[in-house]
Amino acid sequence: MVTDAPAFGSTDSKVVPDIVMRPNRATQSTKKESTREDRAESQLHKLPVPTGYRMLVVPYTQPGKTRGGILLSDSTLKIEELATTIGYVIALGADCYKDEAKYPMGPWCKKGDYILFGRYAGARIMMQGEGDDNDNLPLRLLNDDEVLAKIDNPEDFVGVM
Repeated sequence: MVTDAPAFGSTDSKVVPDIVMRPNRATQSTKKESTREDRAESQLHKLPVPTGYRMLVVPYTQPGKTRGGILLSDSTLKIEELATTIGYVIALGADCYKDEAKYPMGPWCKKGDYILFGRYAGARIMMQGEGDDNDNLPLRLLNDDEVLAKIDNPEDFVGVM
């Protein structure tokens, strides 16, 4: 897990941890392919910059196999990806958590945190995929007050309810 995220737009180190950017099983093969993390890093210059009180979040991607060893179908993984309510904060807008009247205890989260948000919160956007697999990168733009909780490990949470 990344504990200290670099400045937005920096390409000198990993921005998104492996746990968030797992490749889909359907795109995996025996030859080496780029992961979603590699694609996210290669597209850093293309990512939208959140304005005002908004934040840019990469939704968590569930592993293709449960802790008990059960392989999940591609359709199950796709449903979980669309309905996920856990994400990794990539960037914060300039006015995020600046309102001291609204946030007297300070920010609820920072860049590099995993957060829990509402199912219908924010704007869903997809970054166009590049390369051989052409897998799109899902993103969400959330308002700073749409964060429900900060979490340590997204793998501790099972399924969407």
